[in-house]
Amino acid sequence: MCGIVGYIGDEEATPVLINALKKLEYRGYDSAGIAVFNGESLTVRKAKGALKFLEQKIATEIIKGSMGIGHTRWATHGEPSDINSHPHTDVSGSIAVVHNGIIENHAKLKTWLENHGVVFKSQTDTEVIAHLIDFHYNGDLLKAVQETLQRLEGSYALGVICQSDPERIIAVRKDSPLVVGAGKGEHLIASDVPALLEYTRDVYYLQDKEIACLYRDRVEFFDEEGQAIQKELTHVDWDVTAAEKGGYEHFMLKEIHEQPKALTDTLRARIKTYASKSINLEEIGFDASWAKAHRVVICACGTAWHAGVVGKYAFEHYARIPVDVDMASEYRYRDPIFDPADIFIIISQSGETADTLAAMRMAKKGGARIIAITNVVGSTLAREADLVMYTWAGPEIAVASTKAFTTQLMCIYLIALQFGSLRGVLSEKDLEEHIGALEKIADQAEKLLSNKEEIQRFASRNFNKTKAFFMGRLFDYAISLESALKLKEISYTHSEAFAAGELKHGPIALVDEATLVVAICTQTALFDKMDSNIKEVKARGATALVITYDDETYFDKTADEVFRIPRTLDPLTPILSVIPCQLFAYYCSVQRGLDPDKPRNLAKSVTVE
Repeated sequence: MCGIVGYIGDEEATPVLINALKKLEYRGYDSAGIAVFNGESLTVRKAKGALKFLEQKIATEIIKGSMGIGHTRWATHGEPSDINSHPHTDVSGSIAVVHNGIIENHAKLKTWLENHGVVFKSQTDTEVIAHLIDFHYNGDLLKAVQETLQRLEGSYALGVICQSDPERIIAVRKDSPLVVGAGKGEHLIASDVPALLEYTRDVYYLQDKEIACLYRDRVEFFDEEGQAIQKELTHVDWDVTAAEKGGYEHFMLKEIHEQPKALTDTLRARIKTYASKSINLEEIGFDASWAKAHRVVICACGTAWHAGVVGKYAFEHYARIPVDVDMASEYRYRDPIFDPADIFIIISQSGETADTLAAMRMAKKGGARIIAITNVVGSTLAREADLVMYTWAGPEIAVASTKAFTTQLMCIYLIALQFGSLRGVLSEKDLEEHIGALEKIADQAEKLLSNKEEIQRFASRNFNKTKAFFMGRLFDYAISLESALKLKEISYTHSEAFAAGELKHGPIALVDEATLVVAICTQTALFDKMDSNIKEVKARGATALVITYDDETYFDKTADEVFRIPRTLDPLTPILSVIPCQLFAYYCSVQRGLDPDKPRNLAKSVTVE
């Protein structure tokens, strides 16, 4: 959840650390801090709140030093405050630590340390790490870190510096992401690649329990036993500008607008255009053996789980195979039943979601073959899954996912369609028709975005609604789930989603004049049913917004307002129908004077349970 950076090289560390933290502020913004070695001692500066408050705090002083670590925090233990901010130090202030993750046995360790005379300053779990390293330190920082790691239970990515060992940064990870950047005469660490792009595109991805020692001119890697290991250098092709706002007011708006390109990039490499169009999924080992599958299992959290709900409808519709969709946070505890013949799909934008990783590891132990859908090359999910299908969305900085979600949908449709063809459910003609429809989706999304002012105007009139309900049937229900989440995430509006047929089974009791009901209506065979549901909420005073096709007049007399999407095949509408809902959530957030990129209490990558 938190963002970690570190720098050692020939430049002044402070500007590099602050600049890199700006690229990671989406990972946490309760507080921020840096620790820099000035040649004699560690200078530590911390501030509650967004990174700008730390910048203001250090604006009038010169913090010298070419080695340092930095942190932007999403609180797990202890309220946001200057004292609870990272970096944390030992009692003498000679060892500094930044940490992403949760130390599950910190209470026991804290009691043990207090019995040895240690006085704690903060309420955090991280502070025990600094004191443990100091306890084990006997002139060898690497050894002290290794001995400390043996006592820690939980998840962590760590950056450690020591004034008595001024020529290196120690970095280590377990279940939390950490990347090492290799520059010319400098090395860096960061929780995510965007923080490194301005300085280098050559990176090493740390595996669990691997330790890196960063020097100015080299980096050394060790396993948990202290044995030297070799790591492969990876070149990152992202353009630096991909992680910048590019003239947009917010990253979220920029990323909404990047969806046409992201969808094209995700689709293009998987379509073969020889005598007839077909889908190429060799990357996930798609072959005749898939025909033996009895079931598809999809496991994910949050927005990715909503993509999985779309996947359930898609697989059952196109391939006629049973599908289970599980929340990873539930799956890991419910004693699930495994079948090696299952197709097991794990979805995660970051590839670092803690619950999703735990579910994947459980499934692997149960004999399942894991297919991952993720956006991040080199992520833990990508490395540990048996097969990977990447969404080529590029870096997504805003906390609320947009383009990562729609590209996940694109991947799911490609797998479902190919599977349907393999099982003989989908004819060659039908397959070509659907491929052709998918090829038009990016242009249709572009057309939708060109009419965003219509959505902006509607948001300006309805952003102050106290309740918002999203409803639909089948594929539209799945998008109702995601749309309600977007609105609550960034505008803090109480929003819920439900299958429209469930309206009379409880939710209608909440409908009144203060309620906005968004009815997603793209499943043509169910228009009559949806029309009845809309009339029911309007009869109770609600404002009704309908999202339907641009050539459809069915709901013109029923709805208060209609957002229109380009005509496509009914099962493929989720990629398009979610876009006006993303925009509506964005504009409601802006109207309320909020920052849609950094919603309160949330962070981009949920690396703790």
